[in-house]
Amino acid sequence: MGKQIYLKKIETLFEKSPVVDFKSLERIIGKAKTSNYAKLLVYNLLKKGKIKKIGKGIYTMYNEISLAVFSFKPAYLGLQSALSYHGIWEQETIPVIITTKKVRRGVRSLMGGNVLLRNINQKYFFGSEYIEEGNFYFPYSDLEKTFIDMVVFNQKIDEEVLKKIKKKINKPKLLNYLKKYPLKIRERVMKIY
Repeated sequence: MGKQIYLKKIETLFEKSPVVDFKSLERIIGKAKTSNYAKLLVYNLLKKGKIKKIGKGIYTMYNEISLAVFSFKPAYLGLQSALSYHGIWEQETIPVIITTKKVRRGVRSLMGGNVLLRNINQKYFFGSEYIEEGNFYFPYSDLEKTFIDMVVFNQKIDEEVLKKIKKKINKPKLLNYLKKYPLKIRERVMKIY
């Protein structure tokens, strides 16, 4: 198979999927070629600006920084990002990615912008759903989980934001989620609530 045929198949894959990993590209090229060939194709696509790197071995052709959430799976967009989605936070914010992966926490530069990474224990990884936003579906924490995460990560919640959260939150769902946390965290959340 010639280089142009591989290139066409790879471009088609990027058109079908907003995020593509390196292993998928290697599968297209097949065992007949080495991974060096796949690396060369990726390098050339990056150099030409046809794709962008959003994580280790993860690429996209779209200029949407929130897609980085898919390079830290399992992960969801949370904290201020989720508050913005839920219409509670009106300030501009960078994507905040909550992941169970062991990654370096803090701000990362990707695609000409920044994302903030936070770690969470696997047992507290729940309360997220895929939400359509533009042309993509992103995993966002629901409001109840976002509120708990705000407390767990010691995020400042001003009075206006707290009023909006209390107005929209589903209290039985919040209480159900809190059952999964230690007493100390439950008390901190309910003290603020």
